[in-house]
Amino acid sequence: MRNDPSNTYVTRSQVTLVRCLWMLIAAILALMTLFPLLWMVSIAFKPAAESFSSVLIPEAPTFDNFIYVLTGVPFIRYMLNSFFVSATVTVVALFFHTMAGYALARLRFPGREIIFLSIFSTFLVSLPVVIVPLFIIVKAMGMINSYAGLIVPAIFNAFGIFLLRQYYLSLPREIEEAAVIDGASYWRIYWSIILPLSRPMMSALAILFFLANWNSFLWPLTITSNPNLWMVQVGIANFKSQYSASWNYMMAASTIVAIPTLILFVIFQRQIMDSLKTSGLK
Repeated sequence: MRNDPSNTYVTRSQVTLVRCLWMLIAAILALMTLFPLLWMVSIAFKPAAESFSSVLIPEAPTFDNFIYVLTGVPFIRYMLNSFFVSATVTVVALFFHTMAGYALARLRFPGREIIFLSIFSTFLVSLPVVIVPLFIIVKAMGMINSYAGLIVPAIFNAFGIFLLRQYYLSLPREIEEAAVIDGASYWRIYWSIILPLSRPMMSALAILFFLANWNSFLWPLTITSNPNLWMVQVGIANFKSQYSASWNYMMAASTIVAIPTLILFVIFQRQIMDSLKTSGLK
């Protein structure tokens, strides 16, 4: 049977229509996602009198909000605190998580599966559930109002161990078997073979860990009452209590804090997705 040209034309029109609909839906979802960010930036450039104006583009854009945030309050110190805590947690967590992931993926020892299931089960427990006993433990250890109290409880992350274990399971065993034949120990294999092969996954996890601690709020708010130890999210929250109508300052501070996270996401988003695919989470 000869194909009818009109049927082919109709089919192509339907495909084009469906694609246009999907593009329209994607554009609407993208706009819904970006609109809060655009509104935040808009208020950041508005004077206090225009903070609640419904106009997206400021009538008289000003940098006074940013100048005050950077000079009128110790916001730079808050950012340095956040950077120090986030960087320290990221480095220490990656060091221990790579060892834990390698042991759970490659080494044979009694109780390995039980340990992995116990770690995996912590996905079901959120921070608000354990924050009271965690605070009691940290207080008993004398780490209240200290960098140790901000860093130590944030090091463990079951998600990182799980991803690294899945990644190590995908590596060919022949590489390690060749190293064993050459007389390499487990530590030598881990340090000279596993870690270099883990760089893509470690890069992705480093970004995720850094951003998670950069944006952390509940635990720093609970553990620190000293303003010199406040992190950026706690500092932003205190604009509301100190200056009840200063939404322009809060949005200016939020814009400054969001810039590093947006830059990291734009630069490394492809690397994050590739690492997640290689870990088996397709």
